[in-house]
Amino acid sequence: MESNREIATLGGGCFWCLEAVFEQMIGVESVVSGYSGGALANPTYAAVCEGRTGHAEVVQITFDPGLCSYRDILEVFFAIHDPTTRNRQGNDVGTQYRSVIFYHTPGQQQVAAGLMTELDHAGLWTAPMVTELLPAPPFFAAEAYHQHYFARNPDQGYCQVVVSPKLAKFRKKFASRLRGNR
Repeated sequence: MESNREIATLGGGCFWCLEAVFEQMIGVESVVSGYSGGALANPTYAAVCEGRTGHAEVVQITFDPGLCSYRDILEVFFAIHDPTTRNRQGNDVGTQYRSVIFYHTPGQQQVAAGLMTELDHAGLWTAPMVTELLPAPPFFAAEAYHQHYFARNPDQGYCQVVVSPKLAKFRKKFASRLRGNR
């Protein structure tokens, strides 16, 4: 990692949703869909989907903190998924779909904990947040066909019903953070 770059690792349901949003955010240089937080070395999509590896579907985001802060990343993260449902996002159910922040530094831990407290106290949701905040374990990139999935498959059913609305929400709520809008 270059000294002027940071990494964020986040899980908030299907990684296709998070990837599609963060690929369009100013300051984000790369987004890799993958797995983190489980016990199996070199997990596969099939193994993770069975729910027995302990991994969450995550994205690993490399970003330039001079263009977007870690807090900016987390604000988008909390706006595009439901941090109040344990092991679930919509119809996607299982521990692999849990809401989780894997922090890479004590500073990231502090920013995340502070924002989570702030958002929980703001009363944005009818239930308390269940997002896990944990040190970053090993990250395993998902299979090639999962990378840039929405960009390559915008007409696929899941993309139309689940990913597109999240992307539209991001574009509307965070228009100033959208590439090409500065």
